Amino acid sequence: MAGDITCGSLLQKLQLIWDEVGESDEDRDKVLYQLDQECLDVYKRKVDQATDSRDLLIQALDDSKIELARLLSALGEKAIARTPEKTSGTIKQQLAAIAPTLEKLNKQKNERVREFVNVQSQIDQICGMDFLSTVTEVHPSLDDSIGDNCKSISNDTLSKLDKTVATLNEDKKSRLSKLQELAGQLYDLWDLMDAPMQERSMFDHVTCNRSASVDKVTAPGALALDLIEQAEVEVQRLDQLKYSKMKEIAFKKQTELEDIYAGAHMVIDTAAAHEKILALIEAGNIEPSELIADMESQISKAKEEALSRKEILDKVERWSLLVKKKAGLKIITGYNSSRGAHLNLKRAEKARILVNKIPALVETLVAKTRAWEESRGLSFMYDGVPLLAMLDEYVMLRQEREEDKKRMREQKRYIEQQLNTDHEGPFGSRVSPNRPVSAKKVPGAKSNGSANGTPPNRRLSVSGHQNGRSGGKDGKRDSAKTASPGNVAAAKEDASSHISGTDPVPSTP
Repeated sequence: MAGDITCGSLLQKLQLIWDEVGESDEDRDKVLYQLDQECLDVYKRKVDQATDSRDLLIQALDDSKIELARLLSALGEKAIARTPEKTSGTIKQQLAAIAPTLEKLNKQKNERVREFVNVQSQIDQICGMDFLSTVTEVHPSLDDSIGDNCKSISNDTLSKLDKTVATLNEDKKSRLSKLQELAGQLYDLWDLMDAPMQERSMFDHVTCNRSASVDKVTAPGALALDLIEQAEVEVQRLDQLKYSKMKEIAFKKQTELEDIYAGAHMVIDTAAAHEKILALIEAGNIEPSELIADMESQISKAKEEALSRKEILDKVERWSLLVKKKAGLKIITGYNSSRGAHLNLKRAEKARILVNKIPALVETLVAKTRAWEESRGLSFMYDGVPLLAMLDEYVMLRQEREEDKKRMREQKRYIEQQLNTDHEGPFGSRVSPNRPVSAKKVPGAKSNGSANGTPPNRRLSVSGHQNGRSGGKDGKRDSAKTASPGNVAAAKEDASSHISGTDPVPSTP
């Protein structure tokens, strides 16, 4: 029904009402004039509204064009043909044509902004470097003092930022490698010098990334240059202290090595070893761990060598002990008429039983020494002298002493026979038993040059022969000879033979 009502029908209805009422023409004209004014006001408002709407659309179109140009400039896209100010299309059509392009560019802008934030985050976490000083080198508009709308987020800018990030990542790898190397050196130096935990904890911020990968190092300033410099200074300080510590440890190990060799009666050049250690440390061509490992290896080999010599050395020690007992046995028998002689005789009998084992012990010692030398292709050295040479010399001297004793006994019997012959009467009577025969025997013994009847020249000839044999060996033979068990035994037996006088000399092996 509302659609059938028009202005004309309403005006006709108004005329009928006025006719019925009897309105004057003047009143009617006033009402119609008022209606015309009201209609004009309505049209005018509508026109104003339409004008405002058109202006807004035009402004929106202009803003869109400006935004399009700004986005194209910021994103670095190639310029597209600008929309003409006067086109055949309407304003809404022009807006509709620009809207998809603006939407696409805005999406690209948002993506670029996210990429830029990621780049900023990466740069902030790398090497503790100043972000602003880094990015402003890429593009001046990236400074925080410049608004976001004016920042360059073009492909070129982002490409430069990517290159910067790649360069910084390489720098990060290099710094991390350097820091890990310094951390390793710190640990080695701390272990070498037994540094306390309190001192080590001062560099936890350095050593915490010792085995970390590049991606795991994200703490701000973890790879800062001042941190690396701090670690370098500490390494240099500890490095200066390590030389004195290295000398102390190396010489301690060398002393341990020398003790092992001394216990095994092996002679080494200690002075040359000390000089070599000092030269290695002062030259700095060897790491502390390598030097200590080398010393440990030498000690291990020395222990193995000493262990392989132990059985032979034990027998040498027993041989030396028996030789000393043999010398003591002669001293005991030399005083068999003194007070407590029965006790001395018992001790002498026990010692004689042990002494009788010397020949078998020497034979066993020779066999084992030869087996040892054949298995290793080396001479068994005892305090710098070949052990077999010592044993051979001892056997030779022993044989010579046996021969001397035999001659002495024969000479003694001959002298006794001569004395008995001299004291027989003209009718063959013997000397009275009350007269001691020994009273005549002592001068006879002295006339031969010694108390036991041994010619002095013979005693000297044995010693001279002994010196001649040792002189033919290496240079160290003379100095080590006096300490050998054989020479000690010879000296003691010679001394004891003078003490024994004319008493019966016990048989020796």
